[in-house]
Amino acid sequence: MFSRLASIFRRHVDLSPSRLESDRSLRLIVGLLLVFGLIMLASASSIVAYNDYHDAYHFFKRQFLSIAIGTAAFWIFSRLDYRKLRIFALPALIISVVLLLLVFIPGLGREVNGSRSWLNIFGFSLQPAELVKISVMVYLAALFEKSSETAKRFWTFAVIYGILAILMLLQPDLGTLSILTVAAFAVYFVGGGKFKHIIGFVALGAIALTLLVNLPGQQYKLDRFRCFMDLERDTRRACYQINQSLIAVGSGGIFGRGLGESRQKFLYLPEVQNDFIFSIIAEETGLVGGVGVIILFALLAQRGWVIARRAPDAYGRNLVVGVTVWIVGQAILNIGGITNFLPMTGVPLPLISYGGTAIIAALSGLGVVASVSRYS
Repeated sequence: MFSRLASIFRRHVDLSPSRLESDRSLRLIVGLLLVFGLIMLASASSIVAYNDYHDAYHFFKRQFLSIAIGTAAFWIFSRLDYRKLRIFALPALIISVVLLLLVFIPGLGREVNGSRSWLNIFGFSLQPAELVKISVMVYLAALFEKSSETAKRFWTFAVIYGILAILMLLQPDLGTLSILTVAAFAVYFVGGGKFKHIIGFVALGAIALTLLVNLPGQQYKLDRFRCFMDLERDTRRACYQINQSLIAVGSGGIFGRGLGESRQKFLYLPEVQNDFIFSIIAEETGLVGGVGVIILFALLAQRGWVIARRAPDAYGRNLVVGVTVWIVGQAILNIGGITNFLPMTGVPLPLISYGGTAIIAALSGLGVVASVSRYS
């Protein structure tokens, strides 16, 4: 059986040196984000790691392993002819939906910070929503490969998006749903979708969101928007996190306090290894470091734009657009929420925040972009 699997792997993945090289700038940008993120994670998470696990490098070691696995996934997908992903589009989407359903089964699903979005399998934790991002991009890229709009294609998209949206709302995981929505509609738009349909979906989404935040137990979501509008309304409870985040960002100044010198990471600011790691980056490396991270994501968006424009076919273009909007859009939501330019959504900073499933999924997606660049 293993020899058969190995032969299939060799047939579909190019292991030999090739004249078709993936985009070097893309690889450099991704590498810089990973290395810088790993350094900052070691600093930002040291106090909470020691407090919770008696090991200051607990999160660093686990993240290092995840990056190693993710880098291998990046390499495999970059060597794989992206056009062969069409074969796996529907099976991967079905598996992703099944995994999303499993989080609601007692004993398998695990609730973290009020959201039942984690799955425990054989002692390992994974977040199915992260896998959904890449599987949906692969499927939608194939669905919108032909630019002509048809009723069948529109309703296929509407049904798939509706199922995923309902499952994520039930968890609830509005942050991931926001990212998925933006990326999915970006692929829909460049694939020839009608703008009036997008407006209709936005209107339905606004109604659903309004109903959701007014349900019992979901008041904290409405509080995030209220804190965005008025930071001073409840600084000790509802608006505590964003106020502590802004203290960290503001105290960094131009050049920062210095690596490892953050004060907010001493349990003043929650989730410093996840959602709020940019706050610590700004505090320790200052405006220079914070702007540097933003520039890297801007350059990543620029490379995605170039690769998408040069893609040899619509399928490759759609893939690159979907993955690029997913990664860069998530970075915008995270940094915007941390700095109070946008309401808090609770999404991590791609390639930098702690999270094994997230970083493996992101690197796999970027590997697909690298594959498209080989043929551009």
